[in-house]
Parts: sequence; structure tokens; C-alpha cells
Amino acid sequence: FQRGSACMGRLPEILDAKPETADAHVVPGTRPIEGRIEARGLTFSYAPDRLPALRDVSFVVEPGRKVAVVGRTGAGKTTLVQLLLRHYPVAKGMLFVDGRDVNEIPLAELRGAFGTVPQDLFLFSDRIRENIAFGGRNGVDDAAIARAAEISRLSADLDRFPDRLDQVIGERGVTLSGGQKQRAAIARAVVREPSILVLDDALSSVDSHTEQEIQERLREFMKGRTTLVITHRLSAVADADEILVLDEGRLVERGRHAGLSAAGGPYARLWESQKLAEELAGT
Repeated sequence: FQRGSACMGRLPEILDAKPETADAHVVPGTRPIEGRIEARGLTFSYAPDRLPALRDVSFVVEPGRKVAVVGRTGAGKTTLVQLLLRHYPVAKGMLFVDGRDVNEIPLAELRGAFGTVPQDLFLFSDRIRENIAFGGRNGVDDAAIARAAEISRLSADLDRFPDRLDQVIGERGVTLSGGQKQRAAIARAVVREPSILVLDDALSSVDSHTEQEIQERLREFMKGRTTLVITHRLSAVADADEILVLDEGRLVERGRHAGLSAAGGPYARLWESQKLAEELAGT
């Protein structure tokens, strides 16, 4: 009773809260979002008294291309995704999707075009099937759920569950391993059939063999879709059409894996550091 009373006292505060981002001056689009992303001098700080998380970042991602965003922890990689989804207000004239300022795109239209696997993913205390279908739009059939589970390689673990896709998992997926949680989240994003796929360190808890299997299946799924891959594993982005290297909120390098790894810059140092760490782990 005491816990319930405390919750009831907090509900009005939550329900009366106004979102930081709203559809005040938006214009609905006349056609589906294709996936072109552009940043023009993008600068953002989480608070006036904090250093900018992103500083004067400019780039263009054409529809259907796979672009990786890499850098050390705190470089601003996840902030970029948060701003694309309008989780935080961004100044006008800095961030565009299909040539439209993100501030002028209705939230439902903007976020509906994205399939996102975030670092801090959330799974519900429900069947695996329902957790995957949650990502869909206008209903999801069993075939689509099975296909998404196969692409994410979650299907490889279904025999471990007595009820397979109908297995009920605990709140936040407590009964699943870290890798299984991430694969369920990938399946949820895949079943959405998004124009823009965002993988934010989505395979950090998956072993290297399973990661390779998922990458192979995702490669086919990514065709025709804009894909942003944010990762610390540089081996996972060697095939990217372009790699953006962030450092302390600035875009310090850009290019393909071969050129960047041979240039001797920040990316090359990250690459050599990771190779050394993998060699030491293998000894």
C-alpha cells in the first residue's frame, strides 16, 4: 500500500511533464523517408555549463550507404543518434533527413523511419515473440518474426527455451544472456523494415563467431537501407562505405578502412591498439 501510494503521488508529475521535443512547427512529408542524412556544423551541449558533446560536425550520408561512426568513449557517437531521433532539442539548420530539418519532421514520421538497436536496450516481461513484434508497424505476422529471429541469429538459441518464441522472459530480459538480449533487439529493429538502421554497439556482448554470422545476414538486409554503425570493434566496420572518426566531439577523420588504417592518424592508432589487445587476449 505504501509503495502504491508513493507511485500514485508521482503519476501526476509524470503525466503533466512536457516533452523537450514536440511537434510545434512541423510539416508532414509527402513521401516516405528515403534515408539521406546530413549534418551542417552540428554543435550540441547537454547543458549550458558543459562542454559541447559535438562540435562543428559536418557530413552527408547518401541513401542506402553503410556508414560507421567510431571513436573513443565519450567522443559523441551516441549523441549523434540521440539528436537524429530528436531525443534532445537541436538548433535549426544543423541536422537534416532527406533535406528536411529534423525539427520540421513530425516525430512519428521521423522515428517511424528508424530501426534502432541502442546501447541501453529494454525488453518487456512478455514472450520473445511479442518483444520482437513490438518493433513492427501495423502488425507483424509470424513469418516476419521468424525471419527477423533468423537474421539476428536469435533462432540459434530457441532450442534452449522450452516454448521457443513463446518463451516468457523477465523484466528487461533478465532471463536472457547479454548476447541474447542484443540479438532480440536486433530482431526487433529488423522486423520494423526501416529506411534507416542504427546499430549502436549492438554486438558488444556477442562472441566473434556469432557476430560474423549476424554481420553476414545483416549485409543482405542492409541493401537499399541507410545504415549507421556505432561500434568500438573496428573489425566490424571494415566493409563500411565510409567511416567517420570522432574525437572529443569533433570529426577528425573520414574515409574507408584501408585508407584510414594506412594514414597513421587517430583511426590507425585505434586499429593498432585493438589488434594488439586481440593478440594479447589470444595468448
